[in-house]
Amino acid sequence: MKFRPLHDRVLVKREEQDKKTAGGIIIPDTVQEKPMEGKVVSVGSGTRSEDGKVTPLDVKAGDKVLFGKWSGTEVTIDGDDLIIMKESDIMGVITKK
Repeated sequence: MKFRPLHDRVLVKREEQDKKTAGGIIIPDTVQEKPMEGKVVSVGSGTRSEDGKVTPLDVKAGDKVLFGKWSGTEVTIDGDDLIIMKESDIMGVITKK
């Protein structure tokens, strides 16, 4: 199944975090916090202004992003756990130095 978000929505897949601490202690899934980093899977066409012009989004598919802990709506598509959120919920794009 293909899914394309509408307007200013973004589809993000959370990045998996380590299940061990630096000291080697294994953290159970029930105690782990959800990661706030993810990879953009798909983006909508952009926001439409009152005069009908479409402004494209700043993020694109493949970008690694940082978002709020409670941002978006969690969905499952083809067995993948994903999040649909507005572009405004994304705090920034993570890039390599």
